[in-house]
Amino acid sequence: MDTKTSQSHIFFFPYMSHSHIIPVIDMAKLFASKGIKTTIVSTPHNLSLFSKTIERSKLSGFEIGVLSIKFPAVEVGLPEGCESAHLVQGYEDLQKFLKATAMLEQPLEKLIKEHRPNCLVADIYFPWTTDLAARFGIPRLVFHGTNFISQSVSHHLMRMDLNEVSDSEPLVIPNLPHEFKIPGNQIPDFMKQESELKRFGQSAAESETKSFGVIVNSFYEIEPAYADHYRNVLGIKAWHIGPTFLCHKEIEDKAQRGLENSINGHECQKWLDFKKPNSVIYVSFGSIVKFEDAQLIEIALGLEASGQHFIWVVKKDQKSDHESNEGWLPEGFEKRIEGRGLVIRGWAPQLQILEHVAVGGFVTHCGWNSTLEAVAAGVPMVTWPAFADQFYNEKLVTQILGIGVGVGVSSWGRFGGERVKNGAIEKVVKQIMVGEEAEGMRSRAKKLGEAARNSVKEGGSSYKDLNRLIDELGIHTKIATLE
Repeated sequence: MDTKTSQSHIFFFPYMSHSHIIPVIDMAKLFASKGIKTTIVSTPHNLSLFSKTIERSKLSGFEIGVLSIKFPAVEVGLPEGCESAHLVQGYEDLQKFLKATAMLEQPLEKLIKEHRPNCLVADIYFPWTTDLAARFGIPRLVFHGTNFISQSVSHHLMRMDLNEVSDSEPLVIPNLPHEFKIPGNQIPDFMKQESELKRFGQSAAESETKSFGVIVNSFYEIEPAYADHYRNVLGIKAWHIGPTFLCHKEIEDKAQRGLENSINGHECQKWLDFKKPNSVIYVSFGSIVKFEDAQLIEIALGLEASGQHFIWVVKKDQKSDHESNEGWLPEGFEKRIEGRGLVIRGWAPQLQILEHVAVGGFVTHCGWNSTLEAVAAGVPMVTWPAFADQFYNEKLVTQILGIGVGVGVSSWGRFGGERVKNGAIEKVVKQIMVGEEAEGMRSRAKKLGEAARNSVKEGGSSYKDLNRLIDELGIHTKIATLE
């Protein structure tokens, strides 16, 4: 009698955005740790950006493969190589980009035919994948890249008549666990009237309800009321399996997660090692939010005036046209803050930085990945949302969890929005770092961080939900007996 191992296989198909691909790679690693073969499907450009991250996971013993499909950018009127959402400028190009993603159905179908996965985890931006998976008799799991509170709010907004919403009047979202008011200018224009993007959102929501369920990079203890609301009131089947990045145990894995860093992780670690506990504030606004030079100058002046130690990450494409002058920095700024401040141009090892004992606060755009990383590290936040779910995450951080303070922005603005003056920045940085209020927020953040880490340990809420999901999918590694 011989035995043969029949290994289950999951396809992961993330939206072409850094903020979606990074947690999906973590997710693939998490499922691979359970003995399941995982494959990430994406475009050549995106796979090349994350090749080192994926290769490092494979070298660590995780079975993670990649499959490439061509992105039809030119076919829809976008520039050649425009394969990532952070390269998209404006709603017109976004519509083209989404049109291009719909053209990926045929090549993905071809890959499914060839490799016969047992399950497809596909981004919410690919609503057509629910029907595609059904044609092959396999379950499709939806991945949003957000949390339960954002998904709950979005579902209610999709059901509401927003035609008469005023920018100056707050909109009350009914039937949520907490009072939820949204200023009209935080709701994108395309949701207030019939539009192609609104119809796309409705299609995505419909495909979600028809899918096998939703996989959420969150943990129960951070938003229990909204996890229950989403599943029990909205009636959507969902599993929380996060924070998925806690699968990274080694320093190198944390330092090299995501895109290639613009600073060596060891260099960053060494700089932080010379600072006192909770004495450094970390400032970063993700991969999409862009500020004009004038706003960057205000940030620099605010950080300098605060008197706090800081690490400030500025993306390379945020420099002025006169690269040698770096017009977004006040004259003599880096010389004046030498030893107290570190400016990183490009990409930083964020997870490694946030987990360092010297870091006591985080100025963030409230993207869910960044928010969750700060929560798990036990770091309170200065919230500076720019668009989409970032405003909902701000409410979670500041009003519900009490682990942050807002910088004061209220309107949607992916490319900077309303300008915040250096005096306001100085004030909130001090507020999050110094005094009794700061200590209270830090204490609550530390307790929540401990809950996050416990959730993924054996017996924790996310650990159990992941096992429940695998049980319901029936995708264990199976042992077949051959006569």
